[in-house]
Amino acid sequence: MTVWNKLVTALRGAAHEAGEAVTDSQALRILDQEIRDADNDLNSSKEALAEIMAKQKLSAGKLQTTQAKIAEYEGYALKALETQDEALALEVAGKVALLETQRDEEEAQLGAFTQSVEQLRTAIQTAQSNIKRLKQQADTVKATESVQRAQATVAGRYTGSQSRVQTALDSLERIKQKQAERGARMESAAELAQSSSEDALDAKLRAAGITATAGNAQSVLERLKAQRAGSKEG
Repeated sequence: MTVWNKLVTALRGAAHEAGEAVTDSQALRILDQEIRDADNDLNSSKEALAEIMAKQKLSAGKLQTTQAKIAEYEGYALKALETQDEALALEVAGKVALLETQRDEEEAQLGAFTQSVEQLRTAIQTAQSNIKRLKQQADTVKATESVQRAQATVAGRYTGSQSRVQTALDSLERIKQKQAERGARMESAAELAQSSSEDALDAKLRAAGITATAGNAQSVLERLKAQRAGSKEG
Protein backbone atom coordinates (compact mmCIF):
# COMPACT_ATOMS: atom_id res chain seq x y z
CA MET A 1 0.00 0.00 0.00
CA THR A 2 1.42 3.38 -1.00
CA VAL A 3 1.77 6.29 1.40
CA TRP A 4 -1.08 8.08 -0.39
CA ASN A 5 -3.41 5.09 0.02
CA LYS A 6 -2.48 4.84 3.70
CA LEU A 7 -3.22 8.53 4.15
CA VAL A 8 -6.62 8.19 2.44
CA THR A 9 -7.45 5.15 4.60
CA ALA A 10 -6.44 7.05 7.75
CA LEU A 11 -8.61 10.00 6.77
CA ARG A 12 -11.57 7.70 6.08
CA GLY A 13 -11.06 6.06 9.47
CA ALA A 14 -10.95 9.43 11.19
CA ALA A 15 -14.11 10.56 9.39
CA HIS A 16 -15.86 7.31 10.39
CA GLU A 17 -14.85 7.78 14.03
CA ALA A 18 -16.00 11.39 13.96
CA GLY A 19 -19.33 10.32 12.47
CA GLU A 20 -19.77 7.69 15.16
CA ALA A 21 -18.93 10.24 17.85
CA VAL A 22 -21.60 12.62 16.51
CA THR A 23 -24.11 9.77 16.29
CA ASP A 24 -23.33 8.65 19.84
CA SER A 25 -23.65 12.19 21.19
CA GLN A 26 -27.06 12.52 19.53
CA ALA A 27 -28.19 8.95 20.28
CA LEU A 28 -30.87 9.88 22.82
CA ARG A 29 -32.22 12.66 20.61
CA ILE A 30 -32.36 10.27 17.65
CA LEU A 31 -34.08 7.65 19.82
CA ASP A 32 -36.73 10.15 20.94
CA GLN A 33 -37.38 11.15 17.33
CA GLU A 34 -37.68 7.52 16.26
CA ILE A 35 -40.22 6.90 19.03
CA ARG A 36 -42.20 9.95 17.95
CA ASP A 37 -42.14 8.70 14.35
CA ALA A 38 -43.34 5.28 15.51
CA ASP A 39 -46.17 6.92 17.47
CA ASN A 40 -47.16 8.93 14.40
CA ASP A 41 -47.19 5.79 12.26
CA LEU A 42 -49.26 4.02 14.88
CA ASN A 43 -51.79 6.86 14.94
CA SER A 44 -51.98 6.75 11.13
CA SER A 45 -52.61 3.01 11.29
CA LYS A 46 -55.37 3.53 13.83
CA GLU A 47 -57.00 6.12 11.57
CA ALA A 48 -56.76 3.69 8.64
CA LEU A 49 -58.30 0.97 10.79
CA ALA A 50 -61.18 3.22 11.75
CA GLU A 51 -61.76 4.03 8.08
CA ILE A 52 -61.73 0.36 7.04
CA MET A 53 -64.04 -0.57 9.92
CA ALA A 54 -66.45 2.12 8.74
CA LYS A 55 -66.38 0.67 5.23
CA GLN A 56 -66.83 -2.80 6.69
CA LYS A 57 -69.89 -1.65 8.56
CA LEU A 58 -71.38 -0.03 5.45
CA SER A 59 -70.60 -3.14 3.40
CA ALA A 60 -72.29 -5.36 5.98
CA GLY A 61 -75.36 -3.10 5.92
CA LYS A 62 -75.49 -3.18 2.14
CA LEU A 63 -75.19 -6.99 2.15
CA GLN A 64 -77.97 -7.23 4.68
CA THR A 65 -80.18 -5.05 2.49
CA THR A 66 -79.42 -7.15 -0.59
CA GLN A 67 -80.18 -10.36 1.28
CA ALA A 68 -83.46 -8.89 2.43
CA LYS A 69 -84.35 -7.96 -1.17
CA ILE A 70 -83.49 -11.48 -2.34
CA ALA A 71 -85.84 -12.93 0.26
CA GLU A 72 -88.49 -10.40 -0.73
CA TYR A 73 -88.34 -11.16 -4.48
CA GLU A 74 -88.19 -14.90 -3.86
CA GLY A 75 -91.48 -14.47 -2.04
CA TYR A 76 -92.89 -12.59 -5.03
CA ALA A 77 -91.77 -15.39 -7.36
CA LEU A 78 -93.44 -18.01 -5.19
CA LYS A 79 -96.67 -16.03 -5.19
CA ALA A 80 -96.50 -15.74 -8.99
CA LEU A 81 -96.13 -19.50 -9.21
CA GLU A 82 -99.07 -19.94 -6.89
CA THR A 83 -101.20 -17.86 -9.29
CA GLN A 84 -99.94 -19.92 -12.21
CA ASP A 85 -98.25 -16.80 -13.68
CA GLU A 86 -95.11 -18.49 -14.75
CA ALA A 87 -93.94 -15.62 -16.96
CA LEU A 88 -94.06 -13.23 -14.03
CA ALA A 89 -92.40 -15.78 -11.84
CA LEU A 90 -89.59 -16.11 -14.40
CA GLU A 91 -89.13 -12.33 -14.54
CA VAL A 92 -88.96 -12.15 -10.76
CA ALA A 93 -86.50 -15.06 -10.75
CA GLY A 94 -84.28 -13.01 -13.09
CA LYS A 95 -84.34 -10.17 -10.55
CA VAL A 96 -83.43 -12.59 -7.81
CA ALA A 97 -80.51 -13.89 -9.90
CA LEU A 98 -79.17 -10.33 -10.32
CA LEU A 99 -79.53 -9.70 -6.59
CA GLU A 100 -77.70 -12.94 -5.79
CA THR A 101 -74.80 -11.85 -8.04
CA GLN A 102 -74.77 -8.53 -6.24
CA ARG A 103 -74.86 -10.37 -2.91
CA ASP A 104 -71.88 -12.51 -3.84
CA GLU A 105 -69.87 -9.43 -4.77
CA GLU A 106 -70.84 -7.69 -1.53
CA GLU A 107 -69.92 -10.78 0.49
CA ALA A 108 -66.51 -10.86 -1.16
CA GLN A 109 -66.02 -7.17 -0.48
CA LEU A 110 -67.13 -7.58 3.14
CA GLY A 111 -64.75 -10.54 3.53
CA ALA A 112 -61.87 -8.41 2.22
CA PHE A 113 -62.73 -5.59 4.64
CA THR A 114 -62.99 -8.08 7.52
CA GLN A 115 -59.61 -9.61 6.67
CA SER A 116 -58.00 -6.15 6.42
CA VAL A 117 -59.48 -5.16 9.78
CA GLU A 118 -58.10 -8.28 11.47
CA GLN A 119 -54.66 -7.90 9.91
CA LEU A 120 -54.46 -4.21 10.77
CA ARG A 121 -55.63 -4.85 14.33
CA THR A 122 -52.92 -7.47 14.78
CA ALA A 123 -50.30 -5.12 13.32
CA ILE A 124 -51.44 -2.28 15.59
CA GLN A 125 -51.36 -4.48 18.68
CA THR A 126 -47.83 -5.63 17.78
CA ALA A 127 -46.72 -2.05 17.13
CA GLN A 128 -48.22 -0.87 20.43
CA SER A 129 -46.36 -3.60 22.33
CA ASN A 130 -43.09 -2.79 20.55
CA ILE A 131 -43.44 0.95 21.13
CA LYS A 132 -44.31 0.40 24.79
CA ARG A 133 -41.25 -1.80 25.23
CA LEU A 134 -39.12 0.72 23.33
CA LYS A 135 -40.30 3.57 25.56
CA GLN A 136 -39.51 1.54 28.67
CA GLN A 137 -36.04 0.76 27.39
CA ALA A 138 -35.56 4.40 26.41
CA ASP A 139 -36.50 5.49 29.94
CA THR A 140 -33.97 3.01 31.32
CA VAL A 141 -31.27 4.26 28.94
CA LYS A 142 -32.02 7.89 29.86
CA ALA A 143 -31.89 7.10 33.57
CA THR A 144 -28.58 5.27 33.12
CA GLU A 145 -27.23 8.16 31.04
CA SER A 146 -28.20 10.65 33.76
CA VAL A 147 -26.53 8.56 36.46
CA GLN A 148 -23.36 8.12 34.41
CA ARG A 149 -23.21 11.84 33.64
CA ALA A 150 -23.60 12.61 37.35
CA GLN A 151 -20.88 10.11 38.19
CA ALA A 152 -18.61 11.59 35.53
CA THR A 153 -19.23 15.10 36.87
CA VAL A 154 -18.46 14.03 40.43
CA ALA A 155 -15.36 12.16 39.30
CA GLY A 156 -14.24 15.17 37.27
CA ARG A 157 -14.77 17.52 40.18
CA TYR A 158 -12.94 15.16 42.53
CA THR A 159 -10.03 14.89 40.12
CA GLY A 160 -10.04 18.66 39.69
CA SER A 161 -10.18 19.25 43.45
CA GLN A 162 -7.34 16.78 43.99
CA SER A 163 -5.32 18.62 41.36
CA ARG A 164 -6.10 21.97 42.98
CA VAL A 165 -5.19 20.60 46.43
CA GLN A 166 -1.90 19.28 45.10
CA THR A 167 -1.18 22.64 43.47
CA ALA A 168 -1.94 24.42 46.75
CA LEU A 169 0.34 22.03 48.64
CA ASP A 170 3.13 22.65 46.16
CA SER A 171 2.65 26.40 46.55
CA LEU A 172 2.72 26.02 50.34
CA GLU A 173 5.96 24.06 50.17
CA ARG A 174 7.53 26.76 47.99
CA ILE A 175 6.45 29.45 50.47
CA LYS A 176 7.90 27.44 53.37
CA GLN A 177 11.16 26.99 51.47
CA LYS A 178 11.40 30.72 50.72
CA GLN A 179 10.65 31.56 54.37
CA ALA A 180 13.34 29.12 55.53
CA GLU A 181 15.86 30.65 53.12
CA ARG A 182 14.88 34.17 54.24
CA GLY A 183 15.25 33.19 57.92
CA ALA A 184 18.68 31.66 57.27
CA ARG A 185 19.82 34.85 55.53
CA MET A 186 18.56 36.96 58.44
CA GLU A 187 20.39 34.76 60.98
CA SER A 188 23.59 34.95 58.92
CA ALA A 189 23.28 38.73 58.69
CA ALA A 190 22.77 38.95 62.46
CA GLU A 191 25.82 36.79 63.14
CA LEU A 192 27.89 38.89 60.77
CA ALA A 193 26.68 42.08 62.43
CA GLN A 194 27.49 40.70 65.88
CA SER A 195 30.94 39.58 64.76
CA SER A 196 31.65 42.98 63.27
CA SER A 197 30.50 44.64 66.48
CA GLU A 198 32.80 42.43 68.63
CA ASP A 199 35.78 43.16 66.34
CA ALA A 200 35.18 46.89 66.65
CA LEU A 201 34.97 46.65 70.44
CA ASP A 202 38.26 44.67 70.66
CA ALA A 203 39.95 47.25 68.49
CA LYS A 204 38.80 50.04 70.80
CA LEU A 205 40.10 48.12 73.86
CA ARG A 206 43.49 47.55 72.27
CA ALA A 207 43.73 51.17 71.21
CA ALA A 208 43.05 52.22 74.78
CA GLY A 209 45.83 49.95 76.04
CA ILE A 210 43.35 47.92 78.06
CA THR A 211 43.99 44.69 76.15
CA ALA A 212 47.16 43.47 74.55
CA THR A 213 47.72 44.23 70.92
CA ALA A 214 47.44 41.11 68.79
CA GLY A 215 50.73 40.13 67.23
CA ASN A 216 52.82 42.57 69.51
CA ALA A 217 56.54 41.65 69.24
CA GLN A 218 57.33 42.76 72.80
CA SER A 219 54.68 40.54 74.30
CA VAL A 220 55.93 37.58 72.26
CA LEU A 221 59.53 38.23 73.47
CA GLU A 222 58.47 38.49 77.11
CA ARG A 223 56.63 35.19 76.79
CA LEU A 224 59.69 33.47 75.33
CA LYS A 225 61.97 34.85 78.13
CA ALA A 226 59.59 33.56 80.75
CA GLN A 227 59.60 30.13 79.14
CA ARG A 228 63.44 30.11 79.04
CA ALA A 229 63.78 31.15 82.69
CA GLY A 230 61.40 28.50 83.72
CA SER A 231 63.33 25.81 81.86
CA LYS A 232 66.61 26.76 83.60
CA GLU A 233 65.06 26.61 87.01
CA GLY A 234 63.77 23.22 86.24
